[in-house]
Amino acid sequence: MEVRDIDGLGPSDRQALFERDAGVEAVREDVHDIVDRVRDEGDVAIREFCREFDDVEVGNLDITDAAERAHEEVDDELLDAIRTAADNVREFHERQVPEDWRDDFEGRELGRRFRPLSCVGVYVPGGAAAYPSSALMGIIPANVAGVDHVVVTTPPAEELNPATLAAIHEAGADAVYSVGGAQAVAAMAYGTETVTSVQKIVGPGNRWVTAAKAEVRGDVEIDFLAGPSEVLVLADETADPAFVAADLLAQAEHDEHASVVAVTADADLADSITAELDAQLVEQDRQETMATALANDASGVFLARSMSEAVLFAEEYAAEHLSIQAEDDEALLDRIDSAGSVFLGPYTPVAAGDYASGTNHVLPTGGGARRFGGLSVETFLRSTTVQRLDREGLGELGETITTLAEAEGLTGHAESVRRRLDR
Repeated sequence: MEVRDIDGLGPSDRQALFERDAGVEAVREDVHDIVDRVRDEGDVAIREFCREFDDVEVGNLDITDAAERAHEEVDDELLDAIRTAADNVREFHERQVPEDWRDDFEGRELGRRFRPLSCVGVYVPGGAAAYPSSALMGIIPANVAGVDHVVVTTPPAEELNPATLAAIHEAGADAVYSVGGAQAVAAMAYGTETVTSVQKIVGPGNRWVTAAKAEVRGDVEIDFLAGPSEVLVLADETADPAFVAADLLAQAEHDEHASVVAVTADADLADSITAELDAQLVEQDRQETMATALANDASGVFLARSMSEAVLFAEEYAAEHLSIQAEDDEALLDRIDSAGSVFLGPYTPVAAGDYASGTNHVLPTGGGARRFGGLSVETFLRSTTVQRLDREGLGELGETITTLAEAEGLTGHAESVRRRLDR
């Protein structure tokens, strides 16, 4: 990998970096057909798609009991790790629960209250790798929010991954179904003979899952549309190039379409990072996937003319994961508004947040951090405003209300106030 100067990037380079494409449009037509068939044919379509896409003949779609058995049978070391991670995720998300409130605003009693959704769906990826961590990240916040019924779908396999199943059970899922991809999203959106329909669907997935979430949005709520994983490391001359390279490779391990970026104003550090990438890559189990991710148009090691330019680059990039490895990391953080999750200092690898620190790893990608944040307890809550006025309080607002109502031509609104005040 060669170091690229930020000031030498052309329009097409900048578009690839800052308008990262999740590849959704390429599969939208096929996904539309999948969703339609699941909505119309239910379990029959699901079983056919399991054969076609997963090469698995699914028996019972409901694998809730299998998740419970896996929880009982996995080795103690793995179960302890799952429980520690689950406890940390739960503790962090419990701090997010908002309290109902009501206050007096000079005679107007106004407030807000929060209530959970009753039924949500969590997509837990499978396929090329097992993701027990994603089970914890999706299910636990829903339970902390007070959701009554949490449905989980995860892709089928000849042998379902016991770590994922154990984590699903530990996190507290109420029902688990063996179905993946776009068909899983459709099943949760519309329901089938076996799969319960939900109010909202959350969780990461491949472009087929993302396209399906886009397809069903409107009939059911979703968290957001997420693409391949991404990291940006903002580093100064004090950063350890071996740590920076390790973080880039860890993210590249996810997917050949992952975006991995380092940006610095120190030329020697930039060169050392690329050398470390070459040296560490040959030691990796998934080096082919990593090498492809490193070579994609939204990845690279970039040299800025100053740390101020590096910060502006990071802000425009709006990474899913932002690692700041610099002497004065807090000062740099103060200048960043757009990032899914931030990792400060040399001993805070992104992997900590991926698994066990407690923060959520279901985060916006493709620049989505400019517009919204990641999965949280609030994702599963609805808010309602509450108000009470006495006659005096209404009287103080009466002229304001009637004047505005009549300006809008809504005389009935004005009359609903006058009738109360004229009695």
